[in-house]
Amino acid sequence: MTDRTRRAAGALLALLVTLLTGFGVAAPAQAAPTVATSVAAQPDCGDTSSYTVVKLSALPAEATDTYNLIQQGGPYPYDQDGTVFSNREGLLPACASGYYHEYTVVTPGSDTRGTRRIVTGSGGEYFYTGDHYESFQLIDVNS
Repeated sequence: MTDRTRRAAGALLALLVTLLTGFGVAAPAQAAPTVATSVAAQPDCGDTSSYTVVKLSALPAEATDTYNLIQQGGPYPYDQDGTVFSNREGLLPACASGYYHEYTVVTPGSDTRGTRRIVTGSGGEYFYTGDHYESFQLIDVNS
């Protein structure tokens, strides 16, 4: 290959890279970590600023147990834990199907799953309900 051919091939390659970059073709982004870093996490699909923020440490101790299980990826006490939460009540920001997942917060002495849950969002947010989806609080997981 002559110098002239190499230069032409290099120029053609540079032009191709410039064109592809200009049209938004880029290397795939790395997946974001699933560990929550802040209560300020905003879902990709809505605003959480209207929710009462509660410190994780202020919730029943079992909520911290559930949060820790979520961080570890289980094992969970109930088969339903980790399943998609559909937000039928419409109390959480409207997001695409599959955005939210629910986890049981064990109620000591209860023979059932009880009414307490943590619902997670793909944007890193954590919500608590102690009344089986009648109301939600945004959890500050850093407290």
